[in-house]
Amino acid sequence: MAGHSHAKNIMRHKAVVDAKRGKLFSKLSRYIIIAARAGGGDPDMNLKLRYAIDKARSVSMPKENIEKAIKRGTGELEGASYDEIMYEGYAAGSVAVLVEVMTDNRNRTNGEIRKVFERGNATIGVPGSVAFMFDRKGFFAVDAAKHPDEDALMTLALDAGAEDLQREGDVFEITCEPTNFTAVAEALKRANVEATEAEVKYLAKMQKEIDVETGRKLLRFMDALDDHDDVQNVYTDAILTPEMGEE
Repeated sequence: MAGHSHAKNIMRHKAVVDAKRGKLFSKLSRYIIIAARAGGGDPDMNLKLRYAIDKARSVSMPKENIEKAIKRGTGELEGASYDEIMYEGYAAGSVAVLVEVMTDNRNRTNGEIRKVFERGNATIGVPGSVAFMFDRKGFFAVDAAKHPDEDALMTLALDAGAEDLQREGDVFEITCEPTNFTAVAEALKRANVEATEAEVKYLAKMQKEIDVETGRKLLRFMDALDDHDDVQNVYTDAILTPEMGEE
C-alpha cells in the first residue's frame, strides 16, 4: 500500500524491546542453534544459518556467543533442544498476527503465549488461519536520501535476483525470494549500498488500516509478546504509524 513503509511499519515497536541486549542475544542464539541443528554449522552451505549469523552481527553480538550457539546446534557443546512453533491469530481491530517462537518446553510456552493473547483480547487461530495472508520474503530497506538514484538501484537489485523495488516515502524497499537473499545482499554490499534493514521476514500481502487507538492497543499486545523470552518475531498486517507509539 503506497505511503506505508514495511521498513517503518511492522517492527517499529521493536526498537525499545531490542534495546534489552541480553534478551536479544538470547533470542538470536536460539535462532542460530535451530539453524545449525537443521542444516549444519557451515554458513556457506546453510543459508538459514547465514541469515542468523548476519542478524546477530548486525546488533554486535559477540563472536564468542555466535560460535558457542553454532556448536550447541551441531552438538559439539551440550545445550537445550529447541522447537520452532508458529502461532497465528487475530488482535485488536481484527488484524492478523503471526508469532514465531523457539522453545525448549512446548507445554510451558503454549500456556504462557495463550495468556498473553487472552490479556491482549486477542484470539489464537488454527494453523493456516492467518499465514496465508503473508509471504516470506527477503527484505532490504535503503535510505533514499543516501542513495537517490532509483533506476541504478533497481537495476542493481534486479540483476542480483530481486523481485521488486518500491519507494515508500524516504525509503526504497527491495524484496526477493529467500533463496536470493544472500545474492542481493552481496550485490548491495559490493556497490557500497548500505541497507538500514536486511532480513528474511514475513510481509503482509495486503496491509490493513486501523485507527490510532486500535493501533496503540495492538502495539501494547505485540510488545507483550516480544517481551516473552521464547518469542523470536511478531508480524502483523496492520499499518502502524508514529502516533500509535505515543501514549
